[in-house]
Formats: sequence, C-alpha cells, structure tokens
Amino acid sequence: MIPNVLTVAGLDPSGGAGVLADVKTFSALRAYGMAVLTAVTAQNTRGVSAVSQLSPELVTTQLETLLDDVRVDAVKIGMLGSAEVVRAVADVVRRHRLPYVVLDPVMVAKSGDRLLDEAAVQALRTELLPLCDLVTPNLPEAADLLGEAEARDEAAMHDQLDGLCALAPGVLLKGGHLGGDESTDLLAVDGERRRLPAVRVPTKNTHGTGCTLSSAIAALRPASPGWFEAVAGAKAYVSEGISASDQLDVGSGHGPLHHFVQLWDATSPDR
Repeated sequence: MIPNVLTVAGLDPSGGAGVLADVKTFSALRAYGMAVLTAVTAQNTRGVSAVSQLSPELVTTQLETLLDDVRVDAVKIGMLGSAEVVRAVADVVRRHRLPYVVLDPVMVAKSGDRLLDEAAVQALRTELLPLCDLVTPNLPEAADLLGEAEARDEAAMHDQLDGLCALAPGVLLKGGHLGGDESTDLLAVDGERRRLPAVRVPTKNTHGTGCTLSSAIAALRPASPGWFEAVAGAKAYVSEGISASDQLDVGSGHGPLHHFVQLWDATSPDR
C-alpha cells in the first residue's frame, strides 16, 4: 500500500525547503504527499524578506477537512510560526491521534532569519513535543528548546540529548553544526540510543536539508520495521541528494539538494 504522508509547514517559493521540498521528498520516496500550509514566506537561496502567518483557524480547517476524507499514515511538522498555530496543530494531533508524527522544530532559516519567537518556542516545548513520536533538532534548535548554550562537542550533544528526551518520546539530535569531516547525529527512541555518523559533503548547497531529512523519515516510517531503519534510510537519501546538488543551478546562495537524483537521468541533454 502506498502511504499517504502529510506535511504541515510553510511555503518557500524557491522550493528548497518547506512544503515544496517535503512533497518532493515524499514523491521521491514513493509516498503520496499532502500539505497543510501554516505560513507563506518571501525568500530565496540568500534569505527571507517577509513572512505572512496563516490564522490558527485556517490551519485547523485545512487539517480537519483533509482528515475528514483522507487516511494519513505519517505526518511531518515543520515551520509553524506562532504560538497560536503551535497550539492549533497540537490540538488536532491530540484529538486525531495521528500516526508517526515527526517534528522538525524550524526556528531559524539557513540565512539566519528568525522564524519562531520565544512564546512559540515555549508552546512547542510544552504542548507539541510530548505528542510527537520523533523530534529532529539541529544544535541551535536543541539549545533553544532547552534554554542552554549550543553544544560544541559530541559529549555536550549527549548531555543535551538527555534533556530533549525529557521533552519528547523520540529524538534525533543532528550534529552537522559541529563541523569537521564527519557529521554525527544521535538517535534516542524506543528505549535505545544510537550514534549515526556520516561523511560530510563539501558543498554550500544545504538549503532545506533539515526539512528534507524529517520528511524523508516520515515517508519511510510506515513501511519500515522501526525508527532506526527509517532514519538510516532518510539519512542515506539526504546524503545522496547533497552529493548531487551541484547538478542543479538554483540561486546564488545556499542552493537545495537534489531531491530527484535517483529518478532523473543526470546525463540527459535536457536536464
């Protein structure tokens, strides 16, 4: 059975992040993609120039209308933008008991633009994280969620993983901000912890990698035997997409990864 996977997130017109990147990922990984919008941004590969937040009522209506008709097999939650929208999404997740909920706590864009204020972070921390099966913060996001300084080494990552596990049932703490030749993530879920190293790809084209990783996990989880297998498959997909990102020519800033590298023939003259 082909899984129906939903993203609840914002719109990035450049297609590298947000719902466009999520739906590309679902499609590439053989899932049927659906999207509920929370915000519309004006942005490109260099930065964000404006954000327009949708009302919590409209976000709720989108979700309820969809859920009234369509089976949802997994959910990826990304940019929510305000405390009110966080609470609205949490209410729907709670009432419908949605399966396999993966939260990417989008707080700051790749360009450094702030996308979530402190009130929204607090609502995320107390109302939504406990309802999610897996949360996927990077190191700055983890520090925000915990109210601590950003981890500067792997030992500090392990300490912060302990704190995050008190907030959410499952955590994938992403260590890409540490630098070095290897990017190591830490996974804690279902009472088990694993260290997940990966070779760092030397490229500036990393726009939307967090969105893509979390959506890949959601796409793969319904058919996977467990979270570890879904996360491992998602990391492999993202690594391949980053490695092939130079085949694309999208913008002059942080370009996107190549979501369809497995499907497109890179040698074709019209690619």
